[in-house]
Amino acid sequence: MIFFIYQFLLSIILFFSPLIIILRILKNKEDKSRFKEKFSLISKKRGAGKLVWFHGSSVGEILSVIPIINRYELDKSVSKILITTSTLSSSKILEKIKFKKTVHQFYPIDHILISKKFLDHWKPDIAIFLESEIWPVMFKLIKNKNILLILLNARITKKSFNRWSYIKKFSHSIFGLIDNAYSQNSETNYYLKKLNVKNIKSTGNLKFIQHDNFETNQADKKLFSQFKKYKTFVAASTHDAEELFAAKTHIILKKRFRNIITIIIPRHIGRVDKIISQISELGLNVVTHKSNKKKKLDNIDIYIVDTFGESKKFYKFATTVFLGGSIIKRGGQNPLEPARFGAKILHGPNIDNFKDIYKYLDQLNISSRVTNPQECANSIIFKRNMKKVKKMKYLGTTILKKTLNELNKSIHNEI
Repeated sequence: MIFFIYQFLLSIILFFSPLIIILRILKNKEDKSRFKEKFSLISKKRGAGKLVWFHGSSVGEILSVIPIINRYELDKSVSKILITTSTLSSSKILEKIKFKKTVHQFYPIDHILISKKFLDHWKPDIAIFLESEIWPVMFKLIKNKNILLILLNARITKKSFNRWSYIKKFSHSIFGLIDNAYSQNSETNYYLKKLNVKNIKSTGNLKFIQHDNFETNQADKKLFSQFKKYKTFVAASTHDAEELFAAKTHIILKKRFRNIITIIIPRHIGRVDKIISQISELGLNVVTHKSNKKKKLDNIDIYIVDTFGESKKFYKFATTVFLGGSIIKRGGQNPLEPARFGAKILHGPNIDNFKDIYKYLDQLNISSRVTNPQECANSIIFKRNMKKVKKMKYLGTTILKKTLNELNKSIHNEI
């Protein structure tokens, strides 16, 4: 019954989808030429041979699996790798990575006709879904076609478990379709068992793994060489109100250091104009990454990164990073990437989404909680701890080996 209601609601959405797509294109949330892929209007060919399919919703999920995709790019038994994502930002990130046999498509709407058309075209030999990407229609069709279904880097929070529990019988029927689940943590193991997943193994969080597929152009090299002359503080993945939090922290720092620049990397770059307006009212000089054509940093207080997929470039020289979504009640953002580069991590009180990761960072004395700009300013350091970086690198290497060993059993033996 629930499955029928789910499909009925999706059918209604499909009816209004042309209007929804137009509005999303106008808001720069949809690719105006590639949105057709979400309706399984596919232009790329499958080709012959074994095809491994990875699906993740957003940037973070896809970046976490890039080291694994790199390995299978070199695996001659795999002819093609398909990556699907749901967001425009994730597609822009993947455009910057040079793959040989990996192609990207937008994930299709989870309607029975559209999903069937997608599977009929791509015919994957194995379907690997990331973190908490659970799609009832697609999962049922995958199993009907006897395709191996894996949930990789699985992550189920208490909040999402409670939501699935409201429709227990339906949830059990969907989660029971998963052949193998490889989880991030023990909490996820517990919830997956409750949701009727049979084969569960802990492999660790893929986001501990280091990788660098991005090229730095000459303009960026010039810019980053200039940043080395300054003391810098980075506020990343910020949400509304957190940019002002960072700007007020900067005002305190400016009284202590003349050569200080605060770099703000908003979670959603569509808010940049509003952020500039708010910060300018504090009397601070603001420049954006996109507008700074000459790559000069003279007389700048706040440097706003208003382009997709640039965070990593700034983390490479950051000494302290405040992670957003934690002052407001958002549950926090993933701190692993800046931590891997040796930055000290600051966060607000709301980090429920990444409790296990912050517990590990606290053990290494890498992260600190702050609740106001004064505490934030007092917690900032300007030197990186490379010994702790080595510990995290070793952990990432271990997780990568463990994950590849498990996936190889499916990719090389099951297919």
